[in-house]
Amino acid sequence: MPHGYSGKILRVDLTEEKIEVEEPGELFFRKYMGGATLGAYYLLKELDPGIDPLGPKNKIIFAASVVTGAPVSGFCRYAIVSKSPLTGGIADTQAGGWWAPQLKFAGYEAIIVEGQAEKPVYLWIDDGEVKIKDAKKIWGKDTGETQKIIREELGDEKIRIASTGQAGENLVRYACVLNELKHANGRLGMGAVMGSKNLKAIAVRGSGDINMADEKTVGERAKWFAQNFKDNVSNDRVSEYGTAELVNALNEGGMLPTENFKTGYFENAENLSGERMTEEILVKGEGCYACPVKCKRVVKTEEPYEVNPKYGGPEYETIGALGSFCCVDDLVAVSKGNELCNKYGLDTISTGNSIAFAMECFENGVIDEKDTGGIELEFGNSDAMVKLVDKIAKREGIGDLLAEGVMRAAEKLGEEAEKYAMHSKGEEIAMHDGRAKGMVGFGYMVGPLGGDHVVVEHDTDFDESALDTWVEQAKPLALIERIEAAGMDYQKIRQFMYLQNHFSMMDSLALCVFSFAPVRTLTMEHLVELVNAITGWESSLWELMKQGEKRVTMFRAFNVREGFTPEDDSLPDRLYEPIKSGPLKGLANDREEYEEAKRLYYEMMGWDKETGAPKKSKLIEMDLEWLIDELKI
Repeated sequence: MPHGYSGKILRVDLTEEKIEVEEPGELFFRKYMGGATLGAYYLLKELDPGIDPLGPKNKIIFAASVVTGAPVSGFCRYAIVSKSPLTGGIADTQAGGWWAPQLKFAGYEAIIVEGQAEKPVYLWIDDGEVKIKDAKKIWGKDTGETQKIIREELGDEKIRIASTGQAGENLVRYACVLNELKHANGRLGMGAVMGSKNLKAIAVRGSGDINMADEKTVGERAKWFAQNFKDNVSNDRVSEYGTAELVNALNEGGMLPTENFKTGYFENAENLSGERMTEEILVKGEGCYACPVKCKRVVKTEEPYEVNPKYGGPEYETIGALGSFCCVDDLVAVSKGNELCNKYGLDTISTGNSIAFAMECFENGVIDEKDTGGIELEFGNSDAMVKLVDKIAKREGIGDLLAEGVMRAAEKLGEEAEKYAMHSKGEEIAMHDGRAKGMVGFGYMVGPLGGDHVVVEHDTDFDESALDTWVEQAKPLALIERIEAAGMDYQKIRQFMYLQNHFSMMDSLALCVFSFAPVRTLTMEHLVELVNAITGWESSLWELMKQGEKRVTMFRAFNVREGFTPEDDSLPDRLYEPIKSGPLKGLANDREEYEEAKRLYYEMMGWDKETGAPKKSKLIEMDLEWLIDELKI
């Protein structure tokens, strides 16, 4: 029996109501260790190019990894992988919580869902037993009601449930999946794919455990982390204030996305900060499986909006998207927007970005009150922001247009609107300014998913203001010098490539970046130690980094097969325009510098400069020669 994983993959055909268990063997799991890499393998092997992401031929894969479920901070996550209805490219969206460890305890590494149910259903996985159950009672319900009804029906309050809400049922292109009502597989529309399949939820209960090769070492490292994580300033602050601890720091640095990326400074940012949240509306902090950090926020308010604490509280990205990006300085309104997104199953980043897009269109006369149903859709209007969240989820009025995402909305509204649409490849850009952080901006440009901020460790963690510890912990990747935060010179192209492969490796292993180096408590040496203690393998940082590069290569191959070209590796014009105010006023990206960086990056990654496709030699190096015929190279 293998260590760390069962080797079992569950396949569910909703059309045929057929359930199978596959066991690919140890060699497969050593090549594709889990998470997004495992998911990409099945999509490339089994999906025909050009299929409708919201049609029955699409597949949606829920994948843990060979190390998920080990009782150490950071080993709790899983990926949902599919073809995205938002971008038409590959989708990989990660979430923590307790759902993935339960899947492992039930004996499975991943679930492949294919086909389309004739009527609404949910999956019930009870250890080795799997059932497709009638979801009539929960269709049309929000995530909170769905969780309550399923637990009552199955008679267990500890069942872990991943579900989508009405936004997924209504095929909002950035509908998401929630577990425990607050851990979101947020981006790229996985809730809509579930909705298109009439799949409301997956409920899991497992009574097994993880058969680790060296349980003693794993236990000792877990204990060490619990005793020492507060010595790391990043882990300490996120434990105290959640990810909202970033608000004041980013604003003071002039890089808090504000007014649809017009500026990086928001005068009233303090009102949205983690410190203010803690003082005024915080109930408690919560953590994921086996993690003492407890970075998740739980908030409760009564006025001017009633916010239910069971839906958690806003994290930084939500505060940025629904707050400063829309010039809304009311933390209670932002918390209400967060609650609605979690109830309905909406990605908060794309939702806030879509609302800010609409606000700028309103400001410039592209849309008016006839289009908004009488809503004064001005920047700073908190009530309008909350109303639009509701309308988007229900596809009511202008919400029907915004539910398509800013790329499609702009195409429908016309050329004037396109300059207000902040996206890359169709995915709305996250709440980090790519002018202030050059590698983050470059990640938006060349990353396979689009406007994703978890592509690379951020530039400011290695500039002159960064702690010595962070720079030291990056040295195993041969990154030994500090960098400038803005721009993309030769040193930063190399830095980006190595750090992208590192982050990609953590997505393959389904690990939380808030636990690991370069910036957090567990070092790269600890990571290799833990992987080997769990699996019994004699792995190395080299092998794990190549796993990360394999994921990036497979993602690239998928997108090229779907028709993406180097022209799709682009940024909105606004990120080449100067920041309008604040400490970084006047800072802009250099278009020529970024295009040159893209050309060099392609060469370093082994991609064809004309097509963007991985070269034959790169596929062979990555043990992906089976893709040569698929890509016709």
